[in-house]
Amino acid sequence: MAKRRPWYKVLYIQVLIAIIIGVIIGVVSPKTGTALKPLGDVFIGLIRMMIGPLVFCVVVQGIASMGDLKKVGRIGAKALIYFEIVSTIALLTGLVVGLLLRPGAGFNINPATLNAGVISKFVSQTGHVGPIPFLLSIVPRTFVGAFTGGSVLQVLLLAVLFGIALTRMGKSGEWLVKLMSSLTKVMFGIIHIIILAAPIGALGGMAFTVGSYGVNSLSNLAKLIGTFYFTAVLFVILILGPIAYFAGFSIFRFIAYIKDELLIVLGTSSSETVLPDMLLKLERLGLSRETVGLVFPTGYSFNTDGANIYFTLCIVFLAQATNTHLSVTQLATLLLVAALSSKGGAGVTGTSFVTLAATMIAVPDIPVASLAIIIGIDNFMSECRALTNVVGNGVATIVVGKWEGELEGEKLNELRAIMSHRAAPSEKAEQPAVAPEST
Repeated sequence: MAKRRPWYKVLYIQVLIAIIIGVIIGVVSPKTGTALKPLGDVFIGLIRMMIGPLVFCVVVQGIASMGDLKKVGRIGAKALIYFEIVSTIALLTGLVVGLLLRPGAGFNINPATLNAGVISKFVSQTGHVGPIPFLLSIVPRTFVGAFTGGSVLQVLLLAVLFGIALTRMGKSGEWLVKLMSSLTKVMFGIIHIIILAAPIGALGGMAFTVGSYGVNSLSNLAKLIGTFYFTAVLFVILILGPIAYFAGFSIFRFIAYIKDELLIVLGTSSSETVLPDMLLKLERLGLSRETVGLVFPTGYSFNTDGANIYFTLCIVFLAQATNTHLSVTQLATLLLVAALSSKGGAGVTGTSFVTLAATMIAVPDIPVASLAIIIGIDNFMSECRALTNVVGNGVATIVVGKWEGELEGEKLNELRAIMSHRAAPSEKAEQPAVAPEST
């Protein structure tokens, strides 16, 4: 029987303690909390540094090892269909809950009294959001530029092209496939080192958020924040829950399985920080490397469930807060524009708020200046957006793997056992990014 690790060495406990300390620092000494921002920035920066090379190696190795280019196209098509359906449901969920619970009712805000200057920089970026700019942004200017620009989709495009070309080389390219396999192990090894600093990054990120915006800033808009978190939980349980059930696993077991990653996301307000480790954990469940490598990173741009709920809920909130009536036609327009702009906003700095501004411009009856109402609490909602996105993309990857026949019979039973900690993870992913807990 394996010796149980001391509780203070368990990653998720370390991160949870760090988050609590960060909140306390932010409340007791806001200046100190604000000054700790570099701790979170450095951790996020280190993870982002590794995302491009890791995704490239994982996808290239997966495609080249598979040797079946038709399967690559089939996986991509299934993933996009799933993303579109579930993303649309997320938009509808935010819209319906907003209309039913009416979190903005009673505010009676006059937009003329708001400081529109604070949102000018976000509105100025909306010209870069949309389907055409989005498609153009997928193509990097140079090969190396894909890795320095911070766009996962650009790296994914290069990896798919590289993997296809490598597959067509046949036996002459086998040495390069082995090299990619070795490089992937090295990348996960580096991630393993970086992830040890997750508690420090979480402490810095949470201390900065609370210290900068203050707990008092939550009071007036607590109803919106509460409604958003409630809607996200509702979406995970009532939408992702049945999807997971029909795919053969429990959404609650899955959330427990990735609790370490979710706590890191909570502390850093960034879903990017867990992308490398999520790739590994999904492989451990028995999914193929090509499925995980293609579906999960692509979901960062095409399956942002948390952000989609945020878009429609916030717009309905602002309409109610400014006493702006929205007709059925305007609501339909809102859904259509949000469905497009949510894809087009990928890769833009301050993506969610910029995309929200772009969507509001398409419904001119709601004063854009009203965005100033929520800019101060946006950081408090970013954690929920990121958490929902990670869970949603994890479920999507497993579902597509199920559709591909990768989780049938004993494989599916093994997945359930791993999620419930009744079995050790598969050794397919040789280098763990986080040491597994003892059970």
